[in-house]
Amino acid sequence: MSHNYIILIITLLTCFAITSTSSRLINDGVHDDLNGSVLEPLVSSQDVLELCTQTYGFMPCTNSVTGNLFLILVYGYLMFLAATYLSSGSELMLEILGPGIVGGLFLPILGALPDAMLILVSGLSGSSETAQDQVSVGMGLLAGSTVMLLTVIWGSCIIIGKCDLQNSIAIDNQDTKGFSLLGSGVSTDIWTSYSAMIMAVSVLPFMVVQLPQLLHSTSGRHFAVLLGLIISIFLLIAYCIYQVYQPNIQKRRIAFAKHKHLRSDFLRNLKTHEKFGGLLDDQGQLNRDVLKRLFDSVDVNRDGHLSQLELRALVVGMQLTDISLNEEDAVQKIMKDFDTSGDDEVDFEEFLSGIVNWLDEARSTKISSPVAGHDTTNYIHDYYEETKRQHYLLGEEGGDDEEHNDVDDTRKTTIKAVLFLLLGTVVAALFADPLVDAVDGFSASTSIPSFFISFIVLPLATNSSESVSAIIFASRKKQRSASLTFSELYGAATMNNLLCLSVFLALVYVRGLTWDFTSEVLVIVIVCIVMGVFGSLRTTFSLWTSFIAFVLYPLSLVLVYVLDYQLGWS
Repeated sequence: MSHNYIILIITLLTCFAITSTSSRLINDGVHDDLNGSVLEPLVSSQDVLELCTQTYGFMPCTNSVTGNLFLILVYGYLMFLAATYLSSGSELMLEILGPGIVGGLFLPILGALPDAMLILVSGLSGSSETAQDQVSVGMGLLAGSTVMLLTVIWGSCIIIGKCDLQNSIAIDNQDTKGFSLLGSGVSTDIWTSYSAMIMAVSVLPFMVVQLPQLLHSTSGRHFAVLLGLIISIFLLIAYCIYQVYQPNIQKRRIAFAKHKHLRSDFLRNLKTHEKFGGLLDDQGQLNRDVLKRLFDSVDVNRDGHLSQLELRALVVGMQLTDISLNEEDAVQKIMKDFDTSGDDEVDFEEFLSGIVNWLDEARSTKISSPVAGHDTTNYIHDYYEETKRQHYLLGEEGGDDEEHNDVDDTRKTTIKAVLFLLLGTVVAALFADPLVDAVDGFSASTSIPSFFISFIVLPLATNSSESVSAIIFASRKKQRSASLTFSELYGAATMNNLLCLSVFLALVYVRGLTWDFTSEVLVIVIVCIVMGVFGSLRTTFSLWTSFIAFVLYPLSLVLVYVLDYQLGWS
């Protein structure tokens, strides 16, 4: 980290040095007293009128192509540092405060802060005419960030995180099939599918703002911007609330899935228990005698009731180890299902009734057909496989992806996190405006539309931390890490569509700017809906799916170019 500080200081000193020298060299355009000598004119009187305007009155600027390119690289790197500081600080806060408020509010907002800052300064610069010209930089950044995350980064994470597929499920840490388009890929949990669905819905404000253009109306554009702003703010608040409460919802869903899987595992073991006979007789009816013999074998003290201690012995004997559920939890769940009298004991009739209820639930998921008119126990296997699949899709909290600080280090970690967040925010706020000016200057000197420059270049700086984080998670080649990877990508795109769009629409409305970004909005909507629907309908992605994402990126650029510069949409 000290290396980054040194680079930051050197860059600032260089900026001041260039500014000081350049101001002396072009002070009057003809003469400058350096060591008592008279200099020849450096620029003509016409060129003086075209000299660039220094951001803040002291940041270096230039009208040349190479000069603006150099400034874009310097300021882009500083924005990259800002994104890195914000990411590091937010991750430290996550360790301290947990996934609720931090994961639901701070992480998504701080991740989108560099983008929002660039969009903000692009619309605040100078007069309304200047802002209207520079606001295309903000739109290019907004579209480029979303498209890059959902195409190039998404596809790269599929390739980097691929594992062998077996029964349409990726096997953790097993990658032996190479680049098999159908035999390798990644699997995610069901919560990742929900994130993809939410991301697809987040394009609604774009559609609202675009309605007047679709209807070829000019009178309602200002109102459509206001309505889109209100909807985007509402969805942003709703998304943050969902993110805050989602961990608790997830815990309850996982607990319920564990409970169902415990029942199916219990029935599966009971079905294959050959010591006392089959669970069902030849007519497919529950074998009461078998269950009675099993009950008596567990009832050690012969009092006609099963205590928690005796139920624990039954659980241990059945070796219900298919899920991460400790014996005490298993006993409590079985007792809750069987003990209808509430006396904390289970008699035989309660035991029999509990098994019947579990079998009725298992029959509701029956997939296999009865054989020769008799009900078989095949549905128990179907029930077991279905509950196992549900538990897998929901994912499991905890594991080796979580790290916790010692209590003694909490204060130190908090101070470090706050410093990272403050430094990242200050750097992003300070260098956002000069970066926008440099992009605008490069566009003017090369005649390349500023939209394409900001679409391709700026997301590399502002979304670098999210991209690197997603790729690192994907490289761990596990279902849980893959879920974190794609949830982060969907969440970043959602926050771009809501937070950054809210800032953008507020600028357009307050400053009275013209909303004329039909092709750009179309690109965002197409990519978000395609990838959102694709990600919400499945949890396993074969390697071939990465090519869909990769193709969408150049298609987005071509679409904007054709619509704006060939068909004249803008």
